[in-house]
Amino acid sequence: MLRAIRTAATGMSAQQAGVDNIANNLANANTVGYKQSKIVFHDLLYQTIQAGSEGEAQGVQPATMQMGHGATAIATVRNFTQGSLIETGNALDVAINGDGFLQVRRPDGTVAYTRDGTLTRNAEGMLVTQSGLPLEPDIAIPENTVEIHISQDGLVSVRLQNEPDMVEVGQLELARFVNPAGLNPIGGNLYEQTQASGEPTIGTPGQDGLGTLMQGYLEAANVDVVQEMVNLITAQRTYELNSKMVTTGEEMLQIANNMKR
Repeated sequence: MLRAIRTAATGMSAQQAGVDNIANNLANANTVGYKQSKIVFHDLLYQTIQAGSEGEAQGVQPATMQMGHGATAIATVRNFTQGSLIETGNALDVAINGDGFLQVRRPDGTVAYTRDGTLTRNAEGMLVTQSGLPLEPDIAIPENTVEIHISQDGLVSVRLQNEPDMVEVGQLELARFVNPAGLNPIGGNLYEQTQASGEPTIGTPGQDGLGTLMQGYLEAANVDVVQEMVNLITAQRTYELNSKMVTTGEEMLQIANNMKR
């Protein structure tokens, strides 16, 4: 009886984690480059009440009697499918159409990866993210620039004031991973490499399986709001059923206690 109450409690805890994950997906439905995460559940250990070898008769194996101890959330898996592209008209907005991540350099010198292409210039003219992290490799935009062009293969060209021709000032590179789902999200639209993700392959956009760049566009989050609402309703109902299981277990214990009166 107590096993049922504890088992139902693990189900409530697992569904609570699922709702937390759904809430994070919905909260980031308008975050540029955000990738939806899905929570993964596992069943917990089983207690063998009667093994298959016990009660054997005439060579026929009876079914094993086992009782599970509930469920738990063990992982969240990122869905790296392409988000829709939204035109912004901003010359420094860049969307990745296909596989790959922009590289940014963190204050400690390590490289992080992002699908967020809302770029800008800092006081030194360097291309940086909205949080001020410079791109890797560095690209500097001259002060007297009047026009910026970023090609689909990442070549950055500018036209300077009173100059008729475009001048190349840098090359955007992309990184791709064998297992992007193994990347560790660290907030700020950034991911860091892990052993599960593998080493990055750095290359020119549009080559070796890397996506191309779209200037003046941003990649929207790939969160399916309708599907998240369906998932929320399912999690809520499952949580409710588990809570009823706790109530039922408590009522059955009460009935057993009243038998001695």
